[in-house]
Amino acid sequence: MFVMLPMMYAVRKIDGEDPNMIFLLRCAYGTVQAIILSFTIYCYLKAQQMAGKENSNKTIYVPHVVPFPPPAPDAKKQYKEVKWGPHLITTSRGLLGSTLFGCCVTVGLHIWKGMVIGLAMQSVMGPFNLLENAVAKAVLFGKLDGRIFDEKTSSELSGDDEIVDATGNVIEKKTKKSLEDVLLETWEQGVNADISELLSMLTKKNINYKTKENGWTPVMLMAALGVKETSSAMRQLKRLGADPSICDNEGWNALHWACFHGSVDGTVALVLESEFNGMTIKGGNLHTVKDKDSKYPAAIARSEGNIASAEIIEKRIVKQSENELADTEGLRKRK
Repeated sequence: MFVMLPMMYAVRKIDGEDPNMIFLLRCAYGTVQAIILSFTIYCYLKAQQMAGKENSNKTIYVPHVVPFPPPAPDAKKQYKEVKWGPHLITTSRGLLGSTLFGCCVTVGLHIWKGMVIGLAMQSVMGPFNLLENAVAKAVLFGKLDGRIFDEKTSSELSGDDEIVDATGNVIEKKTKKSLEDVLLETWEQGVNADISELLSMLTKKNINYKTKENGWTPVMLMAALGVKETSSAMRQLKRLGADPSICDNEGWNALHWACFHGSVDGTVALVLESEFNGMTIKGGNLHTVKDKDSKYPAAIARSEGNIASAEIIEKRIVKQSENELADTEGLRKRK
């Protein structure tokens, strides 16, 4: 309003019959809109790039805004459930579409009716309108990978929040799930699981939580799920302090889980990647631990037909032996 009111007052004083003034307004409008349109195209391309990354399919809850009538002061906050990546694309596409539509309307009215007020108004208000878009603001300030929609995760929803559909009808009363519930639900979804809810709930304090019945931990399930985001998820778990050497009630550590379920990415993360490489338990590596049936992870992988996982471990064993031999020979030469 502080910009609109002075602008509305100022444009009334513009001489719409002066050719020089019209030319200046056309130049100003054309320059501003060219910059805005170029920036909106860049935002759209940047959004597509971000939406193609891992974890872009995570579920978020964005505020449901109703411009009129305004909600009562004591009303519950309403949120819509969306996928982060598609919502990012939709918002950026809406920005591009509205920008093009606004240009067409303003230029059309100027050519058809000779209106110059629109040129003046949009030359000034265009940048302000652009910054009202969440994606444009995030791109401009370099925060596209952060929270740009004032969204919440499932674990952050409270009793004062409501989940609504596109028309504002309440579709679900959201209750806060326990970590154990989310762990088991994620596991049941298998390779198509949306792991974003689980990852959002994990902290340094609960990263090595064990389920009550079987003693399963987050890193066990993540190593075995086989989702496409396994590698990045395992890195996140390690940063939080995940311990893959913890064993469940069957004596399986995270590597046993990855081998049994044939998760190559999980096996690579535990055996080869620097984040977990060198994790030891009782003086040995993860692959040297036997379960309650005296089976090594590689043997379990072979018995289940998961040859790729078995070969990763076997190659690691060979390389480890070669390194130990080289260290021994080096020690002898120094002596």
